[in-house]
Amino acid sequence: MKLRVIVIGGGIGGLALAQGLRRRGVEVAAYERDRTPTDRLQGYRVHINTAGSRALHACLPPEVFAAFLATCGQPNTGIGLFTHRLRELIWFGSDRPDPDPDPVDGVKSASRISLRQVLLAGLDDVVRFGKAFTHYRREPDGRVTACFADGSTATGDVLVGADGGNSRVRQQYLPDAQRVDTGVTGIQGKVWLTAAVQALLPDRLVAGPVMIPGLRGLGMFLAMHQFQPVPPELAALVGPEAAAQRDYVMWGLLARRTRLPAGLEQLDAIQLQSLALQRIERWHPNLRRLVGATAPDTVLLTPISTSVPVPAWTASTVTLLGDAIHSMPPTGGVGANTALRDAALLAGELSRAAGGERPLYQAIGDYEAEMRRYGFAAVEDSLRNLRRQQRTANPLALTGMKLALRTVNTIGPLKRRAFTAV
Repeated sequence: MKLRVIVIGGGIGGLALAQGLRRRGVEVAAYERDRTPTDRLQGYRVHINTAGSRALHACLPPEVFAAFLATCGQPNTGIGLFTHRLRELIWFGSDRPDPDPDPVDGVKSASRISLRQVLLAGLDDVVRFGKAFTHYRREPDGRVTACFADGSTATGDVLVGADGGNSRVRQQYLPDAQRVDTGVTGIQGKVWLTAAVQALLPDRLVAGPVMIPGLRGLGMFLAMHQFQPVPPELAALVGPEAAAQRDYVMWGLLARRTRLPAGLEQLDAIQLQSLALQRIERWHPNLRRLVGATAPDTVLLTPISTSVPVPAWTASTVTLLGDAIHSMPPTGGVGANTALRDAALLAGELSRAAGGERPLYQAIGDYEAEMRRYGFAAVEDSLRNLRRQQRTANPLALTGMKLALRTVNTIGPLKRRAFTAV
């Protein structure tokens, strides 16, 4: 059957779906509210796990997947926990990168900016910019029409909401689906990586991210992103913005909202940076220097919300992917990977429906059943990690955790068992 798919949203999940459908010969059009491809050259490092990498490999044409690999940074080989005085509590993994990582199954470190530019490659005739979605309507012939703020419309056989945590598609389609505030807020920023900045950091950070539990429910996350030179033959494909990115360190400070002043949304970037410095005034001087060296235009406030599991619904020609249905705290590090997994799964199901291998409603229903299973499991895992971080509000609990981790770090079998449980 001839199938036309309308995708609302040009983020990671929506663009991966568009690439996957285009690759399989299914007609697709994606609509993004940004006016141009370079409107949102912001963002931080994205950890791409094996599932996310396999999904990208399934969705992208070979030359675009090669461009993705070329724009990745040095992959993680471990993850560690340090005290707020930068003493190591425990380290999981290796200190050295794999000399020959698997191009498909290997974990990767991607810049959100580079990844979005790569996902736009070859989609000039697919992605329409400057299209703010307002609502959809169902037509008498069973098709779906998307309506936009500028008065224009687009009609297709399937409409996919890939429009993020505040999805307007979800609000209309599943009005009872909830997205709630966790009570935790993040302040984050990036620092350009120089020799002086690198001297402030734990040596382990080169091999993987570091998490720092602190008193009163504070926690910090550090990660380094070092780019590889993009081969000249791929530079034109990914665009100058992705090809010319600078190495950086990102940091994020998590805190309970009740322990932060009112009116956070009214603070500018410099005021947010000052607030972060106040909250870590008794932490290691190097951490304060790192936050102080942050480029103010990279500092963001990120209230952390989470979706609530949704009971199964009857499949139709409207569906959802990524944060539009299962947004989650960043403490699991799998939000983008889950959206990519959605995109690959949905692209495969819709292409089978287009090829007459199964009815359209069955294909969408099968996608949704599987997506709900792993998507909301990822939400719960991320929430569990957030709760663990927040337990450090109790000084005795924090002291006990540090002692336990230092003990485990010295005993190989215990350490391997703890790593398996993480």
